[in-house]
Amino acid sequence: MSSESTSAPNFIRTQIREEIEQGRVDTIVTRFPPEPNGFLHIGHAKSICLNFGLAEQLGGQCHLRFDDTNPAKEEQVYIDAIREDIEWLGFEWSGEVRYASSYFDQLYDWACQLIRNGLAYVDDLNAEQMREYRGTLTEPGRPSPWRERSVEENLALFEAMKNGEFGEGEKVLRAKIDMASPNINLRDPTLYRIRHAAHHQSGDKWKIYPSYDFTHGQSDAIEGITHSICTLEFEDHRPLYNWFLDNLPVPARPKQIEFARLNLNYTVTSKRKLKLLVDQGVVDGWDDPRMPTISGMRRRGYTPASIRKFCDMVGVSRAAGVVDIQMLYHAIRSDLEDNAPRAMCVMKPLKVILTNLPEDHEEIFEVPGHPAREDMAMRQLPLNREIWIDQEDFMEVPPKKFFRLAPGKEVRLRNAYVIRCDEVIKNEQGEIEALHCSVDLETLGQNPEGRKVKGVIHWVSARHGVDVEVRNYDNLFQVEAPDRDKDGDFLDHLNAQSLEVVHAIGEPSLRQAGAEQRFQFERVGYFCADRHDHGADHLVFNRTVSLKDGWAKAQSKAN
Repeated sequence: MSSESTSAPNFIRTQIREEIEQGRVDTIVTRFPPEPNGFLHIGHAKSICLNFGLAEQLGGQCHLRFDDTNPAKEEQVYIDAIREDIEWLGFEWSGEVRYASSYFDQLYDWACQLIRNGLAYVDDLNAEQMREYRGTLTEPGRPSPWRERSVEENLALFEAMKNGEFGEGEKVLRAKIDMASPNINLRDPTLYRIRHAAHHQSGDKWKIYPSYDFTHGQSDAIEGITHSICTLEFEDHRPLYNWFLDNLPVPARPKQIEFARLNLNYTVTSKRKLKLLVDQGVVDGWDDPRMPTISGMRRRGYTPASIRKFCDMVGVSRAAGVVDIQMLYHAIRSDLEDNAPRAMCVMKPLKVILTNLPEDHEEIFEVPGHPAREDMAMRQLPLNREIWIDQEDFMEVPPKKFFRLAPGKEVRLRNAYVIRCDEVIKNEQGEIEALHCSVDLETLGQNPEGRKVKGVIHWVSARHGVDVEVRNYDNLFQVEAPDRDKDGDFLDHLNAQSLEVVHAIGEPSLRQAGAEQRFQFERVGYFCADRHDHGADHLVFNRTVSLKDGWAKAQSKAN
C-alpha cells in the first residue's frame, strides 16, 4: 500500500539506505514487538508504519513478535486484537507470528552462561531494598550483600527458582555490571523474576520469567533482526541492550535506533491509563470510539489510509513534541471527502408541510452517490408533501446573513426545489410544531426567475425517512495535556460531553448501509455505521469527524 515515493523522508530510512549502499547490510530485517497487555493505540500505529514501511520500501522483512514476558498481564484477546489491527492497517509480517516465549529455553541457557562467567547472580533483596541499593541519578548504588555468591551457589539457586522452590519476590537473578555506573540501567539490572503464573503460550512450564530488557535484544539476535527501532525512552537502555549482545554468543548483532514517540494532545496513550478507563467503565471497552486505540478509531470510522497518511504527516525524528489532534482529523477528512458516499440525515427534525402539493404526491429524484465519483451508485430521494428539515435551518427572527429558512424567505432543498416559508404553526405553549411552505415547481435544477436564493438545506421525506441512532463523539478529555498534571489525576479532565446520542431521521438509502460503511451526512459531518450495534432493524452511526477542518485552515493562514 505504501511506497517510498509517497512517504516523507526520515533519518532512519536515510541511515539504513546508506548502510545497504555501503555493503554493511544486505537485507534489512525489522520487527514490531508489542507486549500483549492491551490494545494498540495511535502511537503504536506510528511504529507499525515505520517498521513495516521500512521493510516495504527497502526490500526487507518485518517480523511480528509478541514480547510476552509477563503472563500476569497478558491475554489471548490482546494478541488477537493486535494481529487484527496490523492486518486492517494493510501490513503483512514476514513468516509466522513469533513469540519471545518461544525463546525461553535459550534465554535460560544464556542466563546460566552469564552466571558461569561471573556476570550474573541470585539476589535476595526485595523490590524496595533493590530501589534503595540502586542509588540515585547523583549518587552511586551499593552492591547487594549477595552479589559475591559463588558460581555454584548461583547456579543451584537459579535452578531452584526455575523449579518453583521459592515464592514470588523471594529471589531474582541480576546481571553483575556496575553499581556505580552513571546509567542506572547498568546497575545490576534484573534478568529473571519468580512468577507462579500460567503463560498463554507455554502453560505451567515456567515459574520464572525473563525481564523485558533481557528478552528483547536476544530475541532480536535470534531472529536476525538488523535494526531494532525503538522510541526515545529506550535510548538509556541501549548500553544494556549492547552489553548483553557483547557478553553472549548471539547469532547476530542488531543495531538499536531511537525515534521520538507520538504524543497527541487531548489524548492519553499510556496502556495503563487506557486500561484504567476500560476497567472503571469510563468507556465502553478498548474499542470505544473515543479511545485512541486503533480498534477504537476503526469503529469511529477512520480508514487504514487515513491513519497511515497521518503517521506520514507526523514524520519520524528525534525531536519530541506534541501533535495537534486537528492534524489527525484533517487526515480522515481528506480521505472521506474523496471516498465517502453522501447521504442526508436530519439531526433535530422539524416538520415542513408543502401546502401546494397534493396529499398523495410522491416524486423520486435520482442523485449521485458522490458529486465527483461517477463510479459510485446513484441514490433515490423521494419527495412527499411532508418532509423533515433540521431545526437549526429555521429562525423565526433571523439575523443578517442568515441564508436559511425564515418567514417569507426562500431556500433550496438539496437536490430538489426552492421552497418559501408561508406560515409558522405553534402549539398552545408557543412552541413551533411545523412550517407551512410552498414549492416553486419551476426551480428543479435551475434558479427561480428574478430571485436570488442563497441558502441550501438538507431534508428527508417524512413518509420514507428511517430512524437513525447517531452517536456524536468528541474528545474524551477537555484539556490539551490530561496526563501531564503532576498535582492531579488525569481522570479529573474527562469531557462530560464526549458522547451525545441523537435520534435522527435519515434518507431511505441508509437502510442498506453495512457495518463500517462510511458516509458524509451532507452539511453535518462524516459518519460510520457501528461495527457492533448497527443492523437492519437498528441503524447506528458514529460521528467520525465534523466537516470543519481547523487544522487545514490554520495551515493556510500560516502559509
